[in-house]
Amino acid sequence: MASTIRCKLITPEASLLDDEVTYASVPLWDGLIGMTNGGSPLVAKLGMGELRLDFPNLGQAKGGSRFYYVEEGFMKFANNELTILASEALPAENLVESDCAAELRAAETRGVPNDATDKLGEMDKITKARNAARAKLALASSFKHKGI
Repeated sequence: MASTIRCKLITPEASLLDDEVTYASVPLWDGLIGMTNGGSPLVAKLGMGELRLDFPNLGQAKGGSRFYYVEEGFMKFANNELTILASEALPAENLVESDCAAELRAAETRGVPNDATDKLGEMDKITKARNAARAKLALASSFKHKGI
């Protein structure tokens, strides 16, 4: 498969994917990057958001795309092999829109405790939780229209 790359998606709990893909859209800390066959070697820090993997058509099996919510970690691309090490990775089909909406409501009502010794650190945690909940909700909402 000359036009594919090997993609591995790994978390501390499990290896979620080890397959051939034609394209990967990876959320980095500073924006999205697209990875295809023949790309230059790269090591980069992950951000949080939607990971999109496009699969090739194989014989009568039609290709398609799979989506994951990923958060924190690193990616490495070399020799047409993409390895994504994420602290969290959730398949889009496992995200429930109502649960994601509840997570966002909870994150938005959370405030910095008055007795917090590191108020900026606490605010960073709250901001991260809000951004993660927004990203999960957006993926859950769009996935129900895409399917797998």
